Amino acid sequence: MSRPRSATAVSVHEPLVQPWVPVVSLVLAALGLAVSGYLTYEHFTASTTLACPDTGTWNCVTVTTSAQSKLFGIPVALLGLGYFAAMLVLSLPAMWRSRRSEIRRGRFALAAGGVLFVGYLVIAELFVLDAICVWCTAAHALALGLFGVVAVGTAYADPTDLEARDL
Repeated sequence: MSRPRSATAVSVHEPLVQPWVPVVSLVLAALGLAVSGYLTYEHFTASTTLACPDTGTWNCVTVTTSAQSKLFGIPVALLGLGYFAAMLVLSLPAMWRSRRSEIRRGRFALAAGGVLFVGYLVIAELFVLDAICVWCTAAHALALGLFGVVAVGTAYADPTDLEARDL
């Protein structure tokens, strides 16, 4: 006869992660993928249907067609699409349960890199272009939220459980 597991028992096979973390990170990554997918579509079709005012401070066209909308010739929207696609994969519940420390560290590093890049983009919008894109701001907010969830999920994982897996 087997004994029932206590509610505080830690599985030998899975790191202890708050149950809401994988769900919220997956939703944020999926929303970010959708927004950056839309921005990528708009970039490559040269469309102006961004549903954003094109005069004054709120001006998506100014932002998405500026010199700052590309990095080393690669559209920033496409970089965002790749970022959120990678974060979507790393946010899958199975990835949160992974025993590999490289996945945890990689997820955190990618999320942190996304926040740093968002900082660069916001500075470009505010101080170089003097224009703000609503869609870009949505992608920025999703990247910041994703970093917050990943940071919390990483910080609150049971450290003894995670250390045991790194051996």
